[in-house]
Amino acid sequence: MHLDPLFLSRLQWSWVIAWHIMLPAFTVGLASYIAVLEGLHFFTREEIWFRISGFWTRIFAVSFGMGVVSGIVMPFQFGTNWSRFSDATANVLSPMLGYEDLTAFFLEASFLGVLLFGRKLVPRWAHFFAALMVAGGTLMSSFWILSTNSWMQTPAGYKVVDGRFFPVDWLAIIFNPSFPYRLAHTVTAFYITTGFVVLGVGFYLLRRDKSPEEARRMVRMALDLLIVLVPLQMLLGDAHGLNTREYQPTKLAAIEGVYDTEKPDALSLFGIPDDAAARLDDAVRIPHLGSLILTHTWNGEVRGLKEWPRTDWPPVWPVFFGFRVMVGIGLLMLATAITGWVLRLRHRLFEAGWYGRLCQFTLPLGFVAVIAGWVTTEVGRQPWTVFGLMRTANSVSPSLTGGDVLASLLLYMAVYLIMFPTGILFMAGIVRGGVPGEPEPQQPIEGLQPKTPVTGPAE
Repeated sequence: MHLDPLFLSRLQWSWVIAWHIMLPAFTVGLASYIAVLEGLHFFTREEIWFRISGFWTRIFAVSFGMGVVSGIVMPFQFGTNWSRFSDATANVLSPMLGYEDLTAFFLEASFLGVLLFGRKLVPRWAHFFAALMVAGGTLMSSFWILSTNSWMQTPAGYKVVDGRFFPVDWLAIIFNPSFPYRLAHTVTAFYITTGFVVLGVGFYLLRRDKSPEEARRMVRMALDLLIVLVPLQMLLGDAHGLNTREYQPTKLAAIEGVYDTEKPDALSLFGIPDDAAARLDDAVRIPHLGSLILTHTWNGEVRGLKEWPRTDWPPVWPVFFGFRVMVGIGLLMLATAITGWVLRLRHRLFEAGWYGRLCQFTLPLGFVAVIAGWVTTEVGRQPWTVFGLMRTANSVSPSLTGGDVLASLLLYMAVYLIMFPTGILFMAGIVRGGVPGEPEPQQPIEGLQPKTPVTGPAE
């Protein structure tokens, strides 16, 4: 049996990143949420915010540790599996990945210690500052990682010398054409994912009569966030789609299942892509709507895949369905957020048991949408690692054998299938325990007078 090292290397990378991406999808939003809770505690001195922050900080610590372990193997794969890609792009990508470590990871790791272990040892302002630094570190990490990925999608600011990329304009490299759209779209997706986790956990605690006042505040805060960000995400997705149409038209054609150039273009709600026959079978289509969405004109032209050589086509099936899974979940999220606000305005938010069960059902959907979006973006970039310039087939390590990759892939699969269920069960145990009770009084620090907490009225 022939073991293709290119296919297995792609499968291994997909396995690792599909698990890993769920953690920043949670920790980026959760770090900002904890910073908000710490700020509310600092400015209002209500201890309930401090208790909620402590509850989510414990969960953040577990997920952050899982993220470090699951993500640390990815840089090694650049050398073991993708050495030709690394050699060609090192002058551009290595500095950006280095800045991610220097400006983001060390910031997160350093102040996470204060956030976790300094709750009774440092003043409130220092604890709040540590939360801000951890949140800032996660956002800075997103900035550099997404800039790196976006450069691979829409390369700019480089020159090629002897088959290697060299930087010419660092601002053009960092702020490449797709980066602002990808950054806004992805970080918003992370916040929405976290918002639905908080919403689901809040209703879980309420249904089991655990920490009811804390749970109500979680639910209200989550709905406040989601009613703004879910509609905003749709606008950001539209802008990102227009950018994709300009810079990666083959990806857009795969997303829409368009093989023949159409003017006007009908929107395909569903269909079965057939790359061999170059057609979309059993298509359910709405006339003109594709043009309206993709070009913002009634009769706009959408280019089909047949305008490019078949060797430049991405696999349509995963891109086509990945996009529809993402959009379908987004519409369900929008309906959930709107329903919550209608119930809230009618003062029935916490009395409608069916809605609480619905929110527990939607809790993991953000992670599914993030993975579906990643599949759409990354598979849609194929067959390129650097879009239009370096093929994936020319990026794999030349000395790699299929047996080598299969052995490491099986090892990664075993480790991840142990680590992730264990971590999830541990976090579930924290949730089942509810929000801890009143914290012990903080010990006075030399030179500072302890302040008596002021508890505000219940909402």
